[in-house]
Amino acid sequence: MIAEAPTVEDLLSRGAARLRQAGVGTARLDARILLAAVLGREPASLLPGETGSVERETERRYAALLGRRAAREPVARILGRREFYGRVFRLSPATLEPRPDSETTVDLALECLGGTDHILDVGSGTGCLLLTLLAERPEATGLGVDISNEAAATAAENARRLGLGNRATFRQGDWLTGIEDRFDLVISNPPYIPEDEIATLMPEVRDYDPHQALAGGGDGLAAYRAIFAEAGRVVSPRGRVVVEIGCGQQDDVAGIAAANGFDLAKTAADLGGHMRAMAFVTAG
Repeated sequence: MIAEAPTVEDLLSRGAARLRQAGVGTARLDARILLAAVLGREPASLLPGETGSVERETERRYAALLGRRAAREPVARILGRREFYGRVFRLSPATLEPRPDSETTVDLALECLGGTDHILDVGSGTGCLLLTLLAERPEATGLGVDISNEAAATAAENARRLGLGNRATFRQGDWLTGIEDRFDLVISNPPYIPEDEIATLMPEVRDYDPHQALAGGGDGLAAYRAIFAEAGRVVSPRGRVVVEIGCGQQDDVAGIAAANGFDLAKTAADLGGHMRAMAFVTAG
C-alpha cells in the first residue's frame, strides 16, 4: 500500500518537532521559512491546518534543509540570503550575517548624513551598511573595504542586484590602510567580541559567522584602535565616524576615540535598550 503524501501542516508539525528536539528556540518559525523556500512560496502564505499534499521530492528537499538547521546552521545561511532594512542581501562564508541590531547603526548614520555625502564602510562584509545608506540617500556615493576578497566580491554583487553598482565600490583592504580619499562619513561594524568569549557564543554565530568578523582581539577593542588611529586622516573636517559596539563597550570606545582626537556626538540604543552605535566628530 502506498502511503499518502504528507500535507503542508504535516510537514510543518514534523519539522518544528525535529527542530525543537535539536534545541532550536524558533522551531516553528524556522520550519515554516524552510518549507516555504522549497515550495517557492512566502512563509506567511502557509496557513495553519493547510491540507494540500506535498510531493515526495519536495519532502526530501525539506528534510535536507531541516537537517542543516538541526545542526544549528542559521536559516539565512541555508537560504544564502538575509533581509536587512527592508532589502535582501546575499551571504557568503566570508561575510557576517546582517542582524537587526545593525539597523540601529544605520539609523544613527542617517542622522549624520547630508544628501551628496561620500561614505566609507570599513569591514563592509555583505555591504549592508553602505548599500542601505546609499539606497536611503540617492545622491550619496561610497567605498567599502574588507580584509576578505570574497566578502568584497559578495558586497559588489549585492550592489549590482540592488541597482547601486554605479555609486558603490568595494575592494579588499586592511582597515584604513592605503585609503587616500576624504569622506563625510566613516562607518563600521567591526569585530568586537573578546577572543576568549568566542567559544561561549551560540553555535549559529560561533560556527557559521567568519571568525575574523567576530574576534576583536584580547579585549574586543583592537579594531576600534586601528580605525580611530587613521580616521582623522580620511574623515572630512565636518564629517562623522559611526561605529557599532558590543554591550558595555561605550566608555572604552569613547576613550579610544578621544585619544585620537574625536569627541562623542550622538549615541543610539538597540531594541534591547543597550547602547549599540556611537557617532564621533573631530575634536574642537
